[in-house]
Amino acid sequence: MKDNSTDRALWLNGSGACCKRSGPGPRRPWHVVLLGPPGAGKGTQADLIVQTLGACQLSTGEVFRAAIAAGSAAASPAMQQALAAMQRGALVPDEIVFSLLRERLGCLSCTHGFLLDGFPRTHAQAVALDALLAEIGVHLDAAVNFLADDAEIVSRISGRRVCRTCRATTNLELSPPNVPGICDACGGELFQRADDEPEVVRNRLTHYHATAKPVLDFYRSRGLLHEIPVGRTPKETFERTHKVLLAV
Repeated sequence: MKDNSTDRALWLNGSGACCKRSGPGPRRPWHVVLLGPPGAGKGTQADLIVQTLGACQLSTGEVFRAAIAAGSAAASPAMQQALAAMQRGALVPDEIVFSLLRERLGCLSCTHGFLLDGFPRTHAQAVALDALLAEIGVHLDAAVNFLADDAEIVSRISGRRVCRTCRATTNLELSPPNVPGICDACGGELFQRADDEPEVVRNRLTHYHATAKPVLDFYRSRGLLHEIPVGRTPKETFERTHKVLLAV
């Protein structure tokens, strides 16, 4: 994979893809799980951690979005099952999500380390991840949980826009584009994803709160959980996160 995770073919496409990141990796690779409600800024914090400390940002949400964009014809059997569940409006079962993770084992054992975003979402997934990391001899350094108020999250996500061309994201309140509706990075059209609409966000938060506590308790019992209140700006949140990671 290239620096700053600009090429994540192996992570997005599975075991048959080529990982282009080379070299010995950072002096001290981090292996971190990023937790917190949707919209808490996990992706932004992951970008800042990658730029500062190294590691590869591994988002299961990106895997699903890439598979949807590519279509099911080229998908692995596990991904085909995941897409079928999503098309029915159902949650992807734990065992299928774990199968997708196992297909990407090389990313978890990479010498550059990883920032895992979007997994685990349930206690069963946390237990399965723990067993998988033990199997490949990788020690998890920390589970970072970002804390944010639900009302703030709804406002933040509903203001998010994505570029149709380069997939860059911006926020109408926090970082409005220079030209309304136009991506600052490439000039592409900005749009609101369906799952960023306020009512959808509220439903996602309800589901998150119903499943989050067992996952948090799992990592708390192992002394790995670090809870970080989201700051007024991504930089403020990162300063808190950076301090925590340097201490683990």
